Amino acid sequence: MYMNLDEIRKFCSTKNGVSEKFPFDEDTLVIYVGSKMFLLTSIRNTILKISLKCDPIMSIDLRRDYKSIEPGYHLNKKHWNSITLGEEISDDQIKFFINMSYNLVFNNLKKSERISINA
Repeated sequence: MYMNLDEIRKFCSTKNGVSEKFPFDEDTLVIYVGSKMFLLTSIRNTILKISLKCDPIMSIDLRRDYKSIEPGYHLNKKHWNSITLGEEISDDQIKFFINMSYNLVFNNLKKSERISINA
């Protein structure tokens, strides 16, 4: 069985400085580290898709190798991927991609914000 939205939310909530908001509409859940988003998803779609930040070079390879990984929907296509869950990506891979997104965003926060989150 593949991760569902509740499992993804629970996994993300174990990380430092994480919060959830609906800044765009009542459907789009955005998960933040500090003041920056690192995961977006629709809470109403029957097929779960998540958008995550990714290293630009790795994004190209992932999109080539997996049909369920596409350029980020309504996001900077160079830095974001949208991943359809329940197809070919394992839970361990999803957790790896979530961790990568979290770390990329966390490392680009202002130093004072990173220090505050780790305090």
